[in-house]
Amino acid sequence: MIEMFIRFFGCGLFAIGGGLATLPFLYDIAEATGWFTFHDISNMIAISESTPGPLGVNMATYVGYHTMGVIGALVAPLALVFPSVIIIIGISKILDKFKTAAVVQNALYGLRAASAALIAAAGIGVAKIAFLGSEQMQEWSFSGLGQLINWKAVLLAAVVYGGLVKFKKHPIVYIVFSAVIGIIFHY
Repeated sequence: MIEMFIRFFGCGLFAIGGGLATLPFLYDIAEATGWFTFHDISNMIAISESTPGPLGVNMATYVGYHTMGVIGALVAPLALVFPSVIIIIGISKILDKFKTAAVVQNALYGLRAASAALIAAAGIGVAKIAFLGSEQMQEWSFSGLGQLINWKAVLLAAVVYGGLVKFKKHPIVYIVFSAVIGIIFHY
C-alpha cells in the first residue's frame, strides 16, 4: 500500500496536463510492478472516459481497486491528487502577485509544451493498443500489415472522429455508440 501511495503521488506530482498525461506514468507503473498490463490500461481508459469524474482519478481508482481492493481504490486516487492540492494552494497565493512576470509566463509556456508531449505520447500508446490489437508489437513488417492492424477499430475511430467533427454532439453520444458497436460486432 505504501508503494502504491508513493507511485501515484509521483504520478500526481509530475503528470502535468491532466488525466491523459498520467498515461506514461501508468505504463511505467505497469512495467515496474506488474500490477496490470498495457492492455488493462486501454480498458482503464475506456471505463474512465465513460464514467463521471476526472480521467486520472478514475484510472487511479481502477488500478487501486484492481490491485488492492477497496483500500487501494481509496489510496491510489488520494495519492494522485494530493500533490496537486499542496501545489495549487501554494501557487494560488503567489501567482496573483507574479502572474504577469515574464519568467512566470515563460514557465507556463514550457509547461504547456511538456503537457502536449505527454498527452501525444499517451495517445500514441493507446492507438498502438487499440489499432494494432497487441501489447507485443516489437517487431513487424509491412508485408504482414493487413493482419497486424485491427481494421474494425480503425474504421470505428474514423467514424467517431468524423461524427465529432461534423455533428459536434456530446462525447457521451460517441461513447455509447462505440460501446454498442463493440457489443454488436464483438470488437
